[in-house]
Amino acid sequence: MKASKTIHQKAENSYLKEVITEKHCVQSNTPLSHIQLACCWKYCAFPHDKRDVCVWNIHSPILQTLQLKGHHQSITALAFGNHHEPMLLSSAAEDYIIIWDMEACQRNIQEGFVPRGTVVGTLLGKVLYLCFSPDDQALATCADDKIFVLSCKQEEILAVLEGHLAVVTAAEFCPWQVNILVSISEDRTFKVWDFTSNALLYQSAVLSGSPLLSLCMDNRTNQFITGSANGQLDVFTLLDKQQCRRVLHIDLQKEQQKYSCRIHQKVRLTENSDVNCMSSLSNCKNLQYSSPYVNSNDLESGPRACIELPILRMCHCEYLLCSLLKKDPSFTEGSSSLWVGTINGLFNINLATGELDATVQFEDHLELSIQTAGSCAIGSRSTDKIFCLLSSMFGEQIALLEVHMNELAKMCLQYSNEEESLSVIARSPLLTTSPLNCDLQQKEKSKPAGHTKAATSSIKDKPVVFHTKVKSSGYTSAPTSVNMFTPTVNPRKSISSVKKEANSSLKPDARDWQLDWDWELVAGRWLLVISHGMLTGDGKLLAVGLADKSMLVYNSSLTGSPTVFKGHDGAVNCVGWTQSNKWLLTASEDRSLWIWPVHGSAPALMLGGETFSKPARSAQFYYMDKFILFSSGSEFQLHRYLLDTSRDDIKSYKRKSKSRLVGKFKMTDTQEICCLSAVNDFYSYIVLTAGTNHALEVFDLNVGRSVVTVPDAHARPVHQICQNNVGHCFYNFFSISTLNIVATYLMSWKM
Repeated sequence: MKASKTIHQKAENSYLKEVITEKHCVQSNTPLSHIQLACCWKYCAFPHDKRDVCVWNIHSPILQTLQLKGHHQSITALAFGNHHEPMLLSSAAEDYIIIWDMEACQRNIQEGFVPRGTVVGTLLGKVLYLCFSPDDQALATCADDKIFVLSCKQEEILAVLEGHLAVVTAAEFCPWQVNILVSISEDRTFKVWDFTSNALLYQSAVLSGSPLLSLCMDNRTNQFITGSANGQLDVFTLLDKQQCRRVLHIDLQKEQQKYSCRIHQKVRLTENSDVNCMSSLSNCKNLQYSSPYVNSNDLESGPRACIELPILRMCHCEYLLCSLLKKDPSFTEGSSSLWVGTINGLFNINLATGELDATVQFEDHLELSIQTAGSCAIGSRSTDKIFCLLSSMFGEQIALLEVHMNELAKMCLQYSNEEESLSVIARSPLLTTSPLNCDLQQKEKSKPAGHTKAATSSIKDKPVVFHTKVKSSGYTSAPTSVNMFTPTVNPRKSISSVKKEANSSLKPDARDWQLDWDWELVAGRWLLVISHGMLTGDGKLLAVGLADKSMLVYNSSLTGSPTVFKGHDGAVNCVGWTQSNKWLLTASEDRSLWIWPVHGSAPALMLGGETFSKPARSAQFYYMDKFILFSSGSEFQLHRYLLDTSRDDIKSYKRKSKSRLVGKFKMTDTQEICCLSAVNDFYSYIVLTAGTNHALEVFDLNVGRSVVTVPDAHARPVHQICQNNVGHCFYNFFSISTLNIVATYLMSWKM
C-alpha cells in the first residue's frame, strides 16, 4: 500500500506540473497585498522597494528585469495599456501618476540613460485602480470616492466623476460605446457615466452584502461583469440607451461545490470499476487533481469549513475547450470564458452557462511559493496559456504562474459526463422492471381463487342467526333519499351567479373597487383567485381552477357562460386535460384528486385523503393518458387508472372506475415538491420536478430513479416548469421562481 501510494503521488505531481508552473518568484521588501498588479501578454509589473516599478518580460528565455524609478511615495496601482505598439504602463502613488513607454524605457537603458516617464497627474490621493481607454488616449484613476479621467499625453484632468458613497474600487471604459465609463465601489453599487459631459447615466441598486471589488468588460456580448468580496458575480448588459439589465448571477462557492460533486461522481465510478494497476495509475493523475475535494479516503467526511471567495481580478478569454472542440460540429465560435482570480485559486467559468469548467487550486500545488493570494493580475493573448501574477496575502512573495490551457482542457474532458445522454422521446423499449410497464387488468386477472362464486356461496351455507328484536322493514314509513355523492355540477351557470360567488369570497375592501364586469376586467379580476389554468391541445377549451373550490371551463374565446364544476372542499390547485379532451383532472387543497367527464354530472374517479400526505401541488395525465402523475409532499406518485361511466341500474351509486398505485418517487433533500412536469403528447420516460430546496431534479421512469439534479436553479423555490415539446436538436425547459426570473436549461437530451 505504501509503495502504491508513493507511485500515485509521483504521477500526481508530474501531471500537476504539466498544468501549471511557477516561472519566477522574488521576495519583496514590503507586503504587496491589496495592491493592483499588472500583467499582459508580454510583461508583468509590480512595486519593488515600495517606490520603484519592477517589470518582467515573461516571454524572454532568461527573465529580463526592468527597474523604473520616479515615485517618492509607495506605489499603490499599476496597469498596462491595450495597444502593442507602443506598450504603455501606468503607475500611481499619492505623489504622481506616471505613464511609461516600455520600448522607450528599454532603449534608454541600452543607451545608458535613466528611463523617464510622463507625469499626467499630481497629488490626486490614494489611487486604488488604474485603467486605460481602448485607444490608450485617456486614463481612469480611482482615488478615494472620486474618478479622475486623465489625458495620457500631458498633465490634464479631462473629467472628475463624483457620486459614489464609498471608496471606488474599479472603473473600466466601455469598448463598444465611446465616452462611456462604468465604475464600482465599496458602497456595493455600480454607475454608468458619460465622462465627456460629467453626466451620470445610470445608477444600480445595492447588488450584494459585501463590497464590489472587481470589474470586467466583455466586448463580444456587450456585457460587463461585477465581482464582490463574498464571491458573487453578476453579468449585466449595457445597451445603447444605457439601460442595464442583469442577465446572469453566479455564486462562485456554489459553482465550486457543483464542480466538486461532479468530480466525486467520476471518482466513485472509477473506484467501482475493475481495472488493472496500470490503468489505475493512468487515471490517478487526473482524479487526484483537486485533492481537497477528490481525496478518495475522505469522500464521506463531514462538512468542511466554508470560506468566502473574494473576486480579486477577472479576465475575459476564449472558451477553455476551444482548441479541442473546433472540429466538433456542435461547437459554436461565440463561446467564451471568464478567468476569475481569488485568494485560493483560479476559476474558469463558461459565460454561456454560468458553470465552472475548471479550477486551479493553489493548495493542490505544493511547489508553489504562494498558497493564499492577496492580489492577482491575469494576462492572456493566446489560447494555449495564461499568465497570473500573484502577491502573498500574509508574506512578501511575488510569483509569476503559467497555466497551460490545453493540458487543463484535457483534464476537464476527463470530468465530463461520458454516459449516454437522456432522451425525452423514448428511443428504447420499456424495461421489464420499469414502473411504466404495468397493466391494470393484469392485477384483476391474477386475483386469488377465493374471490369466486364458490367462495360467495359458502357464505350462504352458514346457519341463520335469530335475534329477539327485528328492525322494522320500513314499509309504513315514507322513503328517505340518500345522497351518495357530495359533488355537484352545474353545466350552465350564469355569469351573474359566478360573479356573485366570486365577490362573496373576497374581503370587503377588495370587493369595493370591483364595480363594472366586462370581459377585460373579468380576466384581470380572476387572476386574483385563479389557482391554475390549462388549455386543451386544440386550444378550444380553457379549464380554470379557482380558489373558491370550483373549476370553470370556458370557450377559448371567453364567450358565453362557463361550465361550473363544484364539489371540492378546498381551493383547486391544478387542472389537466387528456389527449382526447374528454376528461378533466382536478387536485385540491382538501387532499383529493378527481377526474371529471367534460359533459358529465359527477366525477368518474375520486382519490381521497388516504392517498395524499399533503395537498397535491401538481397533477397531470402522463404517458399518453395511461397514467396519473401528481406530487404530494416530497414525493410524486404514479397511478394506473381505468375510467368507466356506465352504471348498474340497481347499484347506481357504484362506479367501475378504479386506479392503482404504480410507484412513489422521492425528491432528494426537499420538504415539498413545488411543481412537476412531464410530456404527455408522446411516450416519454422523463419527469421534471422542482422542490422547496430551490433545485430541479430529473427522473427517468424507465429505470425508476433520479438521473440528474440541478441544485440552486433559482434563488427561491421554483413554482412552474414549462417544457418545449417540439422536437428540436436539443431539449429545453424553462423554470420560473417567485422572483419572476425565467431560467433556461439546455440539457444534452437528444431528440
